[in-house]
Amino acid sequence: MANPFKDRSTESLRSGEEEPPPSYSEHSLSSIASHDERFICRDHAGTSFSKMHKYYLVDKLTDVTLIAGETKIRAHRLVLCSASDYFSAMFTSDLLEARQTDIELHSVCGTALRELVEYCYTGSVELREDSVETLLSTASLLGLHKVVDACSVFLRRQLDPTNCIGIALFADSRSCSQLHDAAISYIADHFVEVLRNQEFLMLPAEEVGKLLASDDLNVPSEEVIFRGLMTWIHHDSDKRRSDIPKLLQYVKLPLLTAGFITDVVEPEVGVEGHSLVVEALTYHILPERRSTLHSFRTTPRKSTVGHLYAVGGVDANKAGATSIEAYDSRKDCWFHVGSMAVRRLQFGLASIGSRLIIVGGRDGLKTLNTVEWFDIETKVWQVLSPMSTHRHGLGLALMADKGPLYAVGGHDGWSYLNTAERWDPETGTWSYVAPMITQRSTVGLAVLNDRLYAVGGRDGVSCLKTVEVYDPHTNKWSSCASMSKRRGGVGVAVLGGCLYALGGHDVPSVHPSAAKFDCVERYDPRTDTWTNVACMSIGRDAIGVGVLGDKLLAVGGYDGQSYLRLVEAYDPHMNAWTQVAPLSTGRAGSCVASVRNP
Repeated sequence: MANPFKDRSTESLRSGEEEPPPSYSEHSLSSIASHDERFICRDHAGTSFSKMHKYYLVDKLTDVTLIAGETKIRAHRLVLCSASDYFSAMFTSDLLEARQTDIELHSVCGTALRELVEYCYTGSVELREDSVETLLSTASLLGLHKVVDACSVFLRRQLDPTNCIGIALFADSRSCSQLHDAAISYIADHFVEVLRNQEFLMLPAEEVGKLLASDDLNVPSEEVIFRGLMTWIHHDSDKRRSDIPKLLQYVKLPLLTAGFITDVVEPEVGVEGHSLVVEALTYHILPERRSTLHSFRTTPRKSTVGHLYAVGGVDANKAGATSIEAYDSRKDCWFHVGSMAVRRLQFGLASIGSRLIIVGGRDGLKTLNTVEWFDIETKVWQVLSPMSTHRHGLGLALMADKGPLYAVGGHDGWSYLNTAERWDPETGTWSYVAPMITQRSTVGLAVLNDRLYAVGGRDGVSCLKTVEVYDPHTNKWSSCASMSKRRGGVGVAVLGGCLYALGGHDVPSVHPSAAKFDCVERYDPRTDTWTNVACMSIGRDAIGVGVLGDKLLAVGGYDGQSYLRLVEAYDPHMNAWTQVAPLSTGRAGSCVASVRNP
């Protein structure tokens, strides 16, 4: 008689049979009873659903019929409940449908429903361009969240200028927030191309207004926005001219040139847009009233303000950074642009067109008088005529958009300087102008109302709070109101018709960090007075200061302990600072200049 307890594995091996693969099951011995074990079949769920799917295909043991229009689908309640939140709520509650065998689903596509019932059994569904939106809508209704997510990802990959508006509207109607955000972001990034497509022209006025209200639209100028709106108006002029007052308010007319407003805008918008045209022209004719005219329309879109460039400075290695990075306010990020040809510290920087011009400084051993510029578009460096005087810690400023360029004060390696010289872009030569009243190194220099303002600095004995102004028409310097604090290593810039002085230091104290200022002063040339405004988040000197749009940016600096990546933006209308994306590399004494869009 055969032993019923004989080892089956031994018998199989003796008879030449193959041993079952160990992957069919796993054994886990209990730490309490060495003879107890748990059997786990890893493919049990898959095998069971596969069998249920076969029963579904041949209509065996099904207990409910789903009806969508002419489509009828027999299925198993348990399977539907296990996969769908919608069916789970329907069949496990006191709803009438829980006791019915025929369930009618209104406004549901029968084809999509059948595909999603198949998904409940198999966990797979085909995504096709011509039906994915219907599938997503039906999956959303049935609570099949993973299918909704998969459809959303699929649609994000299909985004292009011809369909992005439609996808955004569809996603909004189905509460697919991630897909909606992705589509809106795509529209903003490609808005110039979107304006040329039929989807934009067919939008209702309300949706056009939502798009034009965004400051994140990627356009080179506000003129593009205006022309896009008028194209939409002309597509059905008889019905849409009445929408001009409502939609024109989203176009930043004051930021267009006065000539364009008069020659193009006014004839196009007629009486419907007259009040907004008057507002825009007033902004140009009465610049002293611009602070009272501040609105959405006087705040530039982020893409139209250009980029802010930060060049060189001292980094944590104290060897002098040579990298150039640029800030994109629309994306709120810094990106690498290039590197200086030679090492420079305490140099001057200005922008002329698409070029950054770098003047003087020191290379660690000697003070320089060399000048070169960097073409942002071609990434090519070119050496220019040197200054007459070697200078580091100088002030540099460009008069008007194309020059001339002034280099003022600094240190020549031996003494503090009050001399000033001017570079003529047309001849490429330097010539001396009248010297300042006071010797100044680490001086802040800026142009306000066609005059040069030399602010603070050091004279070799102490830090200065005095300010002097140069009139190029008379070739004379004169004193104006002093700041409330002595500031060496001060950062200066002009915004909204006023001059700002940021941070800096007084003579070093026992605790160097205690001498770094967080305070900011603003000078009004109409009253010849300085006023304190909101402080930066921390005290620092050697700040790079620049203007981007209607914001003042304080870049990097030194707080007495570390070289900072910190970048803050000042809003004069809110009198508040906010942090923006930090520099890629902490640096102090970085020179900053903004470059407008071509």
